[in-house]
Amino acid sequence: MVNQSDNLFVIAESCLFSSDVEQKLTLTHHAKRLLDTNQLDFQANLAVKPIQQTCFPEKPQLMLPRDMPRRRMDSVEGKAAFFHALAHIEFVAIYLAWDIIYRFRDLPEQFYADWLKIADEEAQHFAMIRRHLQQFGIDYGDLPAHSGLWWHAEATADDILARLAVVPRCMEARGLDVTPGMIAKFKQLGDEASVALLTRIFNDEIGHVERGSYWFNFLAKQRQLDPEQAYKELIVACYNGKPKGPFNRDVRIIAGFTNNEIDWLEERLNE
Repeated sequence: MVNQSDNLFVIAESCLFSSDVEQKLTLTHHAKRLLDTNQLDFQANLAVKPIQQTCFPEKPQLMLPRDMPRRRMDSVEGKAAFFHALAHIEFVAIYLAWDIIYRFRDLPEQFYADWLKIADEEAQHFAMIRRHLQQFGIDYGDLPAHSGLWWHAEATADDILARLAVVPRCMEARGLDVTPGMIAKFKQLGDEASVALLTRIFNDEIGHVERGSYWFNFLAKQRQLDPEQAYKELIVACYNGKPKGPFNRDVRIIAGFTNNEIDWLEERLNE
């Protein structure tokens, strides 16, 4: 039974602590409609559950990234595997957006409105990719997926600045670097449906990373920290290994990175 509450945090809890995929999508779109019609209640009156209690569906089977099978993109099997992996990324991104809403309290209402918009767009992306998968005769959960995505949420569950540095400004920002190359590959293959899908996701993700940058800078300044220095220190402290490059400087600038931050990331690659 879908909970039709008008409270943002009740809806967030329902999305995070239920493994029902369809309910999660329905509730996410329901919350966005409430926001758009000024009916959403932002009162946070319920206690925060531990992040370790978050519920995921039984499928897909989760594997370490190094154990995931490699497939060529110019085969049907390779395309199916690519879009299944992307579906998993977008599905976990719904959780990431809801968790940043649910876990971190006493922030401006606009913060929650921004991340609810992001949750809604991630849910749209997931549904679009899921429909795209049907042309390959598979659904989400039919193939394995890698298990590393949610770990970053668990590792940053106690610090909003760490969460913003590592998730939107590192993990999600990586999509800004690699997606244009994937779009180019599908153009070469003459796959216009995949090009259109990836282009829509890419354009939305620029905005998601930009919101991560905006709120990171806002909250760093609120703590009387230098945002650039705080970002560097949190990446060193909280990200396991070096961020991957090369970096799409022009798009990262649009998404709120500074040239100084990108220079530093590039220097880290060569250390």
